[in-house]
Amino acid sequence: MKNNEQVEIVTYNPKYKKDFKDLNIEWISNYFVVEPNDVKALDHAEDYIINKGGEIFAAVLNEEVLGVCALIKSEGKDYDYELAKMAVNPKAQGKGVGLLLAESAIKWAKEKGASKIYLESNTKLKPAIKLYEKLGFKEVTGLSSAYDRVDIQMILMLNS
Repeated sequence: MKNNEQVEIVTYNPKYKKDFKDLNIEWISNYFVVEPNDVKALDHAEDYIINKGGEIFAAVLNEEVLGVCALIKSEGKDYDYELAKMAVNPKAQGKGVGLLLAESAIKWAKEKGASKIYLESNTKLKPAIKLYEKLGFKEVTGLSSAYDRVDIQMILMLNS
């Protein structure tokens, strides 16, 4: 990735469905175990995310997807969207792709009138936690998770 090359953040396009799944399976397998809920969300992204009012973002450079993330619309009252399934190609890590994806997702959520964005992570993922803190996410407790690997939950309050 050269400095003058522009990474473009795009919203969901079915042609990036395989990248969405592959990048996520790659990072999850690298650190954790792929769980049934991962497979459900990744294999049925349209049903699970898009059709329920969420969005999937892809960071694209020269037609190559360098990273992905999703905003899953919440059905509960605790938050409006969950920032989820963020994955960046190992060769693009540390180059600001995750930040671009997260900022685009946050902007999108604000435009939809969201006031709170939630996320789940693991403290083993230090660069990710630092990124979330930089974006203003604060640790919260008391919400249940569908994933075994989750040991930290965070919320970002948006000033609408």
